[in-house]
Amino acid sequence: MEYQQLIALITFALVSTVSPGPNNIMLMTSGANVGFMRTIPHMLGITFGFSLMVYLVGFGLMGLFTAYPVVQQGLRIVSMIYLVYLAVKIAKSKNMTSEVSSYRPMSFMSAASFQWVNPKAWTMALTAITVYASSNAQQDILIVSLIFAFVNLPSVSLWTAAGKKLQTSLQAPNRIKLFNYSMAGLLLASIIPML
Repeated sequence: MEYQQLIALITFALVSTVSPGPNNIMLMTSGANVGFMRTIPHMLGITFGFSLMVYLVGFGLMGLFTAYPVVQQGLRIVSMIYLVYLAVKIAKSKNMTSEVSSYRPMSFMSAASFQWVNPKAWTMALTAITVYASSNAQQDILIVSLIFAFVNLPSVSLWTAAGKKLQTSLQAPNRIKLFNYSMAGLLLASIIPML
């Protein structure tokens, strides 16, 4: 991979991972509801899961989608249903001052697995491999995957920290309820490009 192409890939990875999407909305929600430290497994799961996804997409999933478009359509439907489910869970979460908070941050494995039904993750992975990896170049695929891993860590940290920063101003039950409804609405809005 040439130097200019590498810089372009890093820029693409940074912009695409830091922009709003299902992962970042859920991280901000988790940071606001349970804080930064309890969200770390979720953050690491996203980083690992997405990097693995990029790697596997580079090694054959694109070919599967080309040969069997119905698989991609099925994945799109499953993705939309799962995002609606997550939005409902976020909207129904109670505030931190409740005796037992109903909000549970995603585990490492749940966050890693979520990448496979995240429409933004699919778009990013397919674009990155198509644009930045030479066809069947294992080294390029590995470089793309690793760059996303390194760029993803500061991006997920930023969104979680932003949510944590909001935590003190969201202690009133009405405020956290409004925040959770807003985050659920944004998560639902992320489905619109799939329709």
